[in-house]
Amino acid sequence: MKAAIMQPYFLPYLGYWQLIAGVDLFVLYDDIQYTKRGWINRNRFLRNGEAAPFTIPLRGAPDGLDVRERWIAETFDRAKLLRQWAGAYHGAPFLTQAMDLLSPVVMYEASNLYEYLHHSVTAVCASLGISTAIKRSSSIPGSSSLRAEARVIAVCREVGAETYLNPIGGTDLYQAADFAAAGIALRFHSMRPVHYQQGSGPWVPNLSIVDLLMFLGTDGVRALLPQYDELSPEMARGLVASGQEGN
Repeated sequence: MKAAIMQPYFLPYLGYWQLIAGVDLFVLYDDIQYTKRGWINRNRFLRNGEAAPFTIPLRGAPDGLDVRERWIAETFDRAKLLRQWAGAYHGAPFLTQAMDLLSPVVMYEASNLYEYLHHSVTAVCASLGISTAIKRSSSIPGSSSLRAEARVIAVCREVGAETYLNPIGGTDLYQAADFAAAGIALRFHSMRPVHYQQGSGPWVPNLSIVDLLMFLGTDGVRALLPQYDELSPEMARGLVASGQEGN
């Protein structure tokens, strides 16, 4: 069995969905510390030919809380976010289809951040035909006290994973020898270059899945899900060192 373990993100870029589709089990961290400068509750869409941010505002809270301990602010105007997307993509060929998919995701009434993000991930997966099993990390015993590589290896062993697939950006975080000692093969996901027509402006890469749904539709996104390479640690490090990884 092949597994991946990631933080939950709000409507992330294509590579995240490729990673989910490429494994048998996808573990979403819910009992991991929320990071303010990360991408957990924010991403980017295309507006007037440039990347523009969108964010789920959160209630104030002490530093150090886990993702599942964070709550969405009452000021989050879900309908306004949808209107922003509809306005920005008013000429996109798949606007109606994309909005039909995204509206129930954004309007979901959960106020807990993790529950909201978990729903968004499973809903988009269903729309894209991704049938990978998804588990929350807190449901897997024996790893919550561990950190970094040790926790990943413990989770893989607990669920019976023979291969662990990680985004290529994490090549410095994991050592193949440590995984091999636990009977697990370490592999890295590398998204192949993706280019599609974004209106009449210049190409803006690595936007939210929102952008792909607007311009390619669900069938177009599905066709891109297998467009990645699964690399050995040595190959992945070489690709990173050459600066050729990603989009």
